[in-house]
Amino acid sequence: MRELVEVIAKALVDHPDEVVVTEKEEEDATVIELRVAASDMGKVIGRQGRIAKAIRSVVKAASTKTDKKVTVEIMQ
Repeated sequence: MRELVEVIAKALVDHPDEVVVTEKEEEDATVIELRVAASDMGKVIGRQGRIAKAIRSVVKAASTKTDKKVTVEIMQ
């Protein structure tokens, strides 16, 4: 899942070298944290959060193979 989020984020931003994706395992869930440059934050979130919602939908669809819940958090 980490690689999927990284590929999507790098395609969206102007500074792909500043994209950092970390994955944290919890008991019944996986949290993926996405960090981008401050100037690229709007490109990752999108108007009214549409792009962020789309990224979360893609990850949720890809995670249906596992029994764990996967969430994506966009960090600053």
